[in-house]
Amino acid sequence: MAVALYADYIADVRGLFTQLDRHPELFQTFEVRLELAAAGSVIVYETKRRRGQTDSLYYGRSADGLNQKVAQSSAFSAMDRFFALGQFVALTDPVDGAHSGKGAQTAAVNARYPHCAVNFSYRKKGEPVARAMLMVFVGFNDDADAQEYVSEAGNGFVLESEQPYRAARLHEWK
Repeated sequence: MAVALYADYIADVRGLFTQLDRHPELFQTFEVRLELAAAGSVIVYETKRRRGQTDSLYYGRSADGLNQKVAQSSAFSAMDRFFALGQFVALTDPVDGAHSGKGAQTAAVNARYPHCAVNFSYRKKGEPVARAMLMVFVGFNDDADAQEYVSEAGNGFVLESEQPYRAARLHEWK
């Protein structure tokens, strides 16, 4: 099964995410929600600016199910470590798969690999239009790990095979 690899794409997302975290004043509006599942735990980085007001929430859920707030720097570090991995693949939208003939079948996510749902929309100051993306990425140490994951995935769930990806809900930058 041939799949699209997203290392270069994620490198750009990482740079934009770092810029937003370090210099939010460069952005007119933004809405960012990153949910990272790794090693049985979940960490969420959520921030939004509308009409000059910024609201943020950073929290984690441990493997035993306890939710707790975390510092912005801790949430950022977890996301940055994920974005620093060597290779990525994207999961497709099961709703799109049902309509496109790709199949809407999905299997349980393999907990051995970190997964991150990235919902990112923004408009920088001085730019005429906003940009948005919503994707789910699986991260790997390198290309070999990614290929092992792809071969294990088989027909259990659908991985994106072409870029740019556009579906009913999930999409690359638009």
